[in-house]
Amino acid sequence: MDEPKKIKISNPEVALIKAEHFCAYQERSQQEVRDKLYEWGLWPDAVEQTISRLIEGNFLNEDRFAKAYAKGKFNQKAWGRIKIKQGLKLKRVPDVLIKKALLTIDLDDYLATLTRLLEKKAASVSEKNEYKRRYKLQQYAMSRGYEADLIAEVLKNSDL
Repeated sequence: MDEPKKIKISNPEVALIKAEHFCAYQERSQQEVRDKLYEWGLWPDAVEQTISRLIEGNFLNEDRFAKAYAKGKFNQKAWGRIKIKQGLKLKRVPDVLIKKALLTIDLDDYLATLTRLLEKKAASVSEKNEYKRRYKLQQYAMSRGYEADLIAEVLKNSDL
């Protein structure tokens, strides 16, 4: 089978237009765009210049990206704050913007989602030993990025 041909772009103006479409399709972090521009074969000076122009044109906004990422991962995948924070760090979003994005998640919704997640998992756990059962539920919730103290509180206050 033939591998798809890699797109090589040497003209910064063409790269800017393609990058605008890339950013308009969905919110992107600066690092994602930077990686894509390098993948297209642009030189470092052209990459940084293109990113600057995308920021000026409001195609690229780290704050907006961080908030959209946090909201999307929480609402769609029921990720906890820890996992969302790790995901944003992998995309090289500054810590200040990560904290700001995590504050957009409502605490009541967060606890309700955690409770719903644990209830759903509890229905599928067949462990008879109460301690092992709680441990499995706690490990599951931690793997989804929820904080240990919140998990313990939810488990203590419910009949799971």
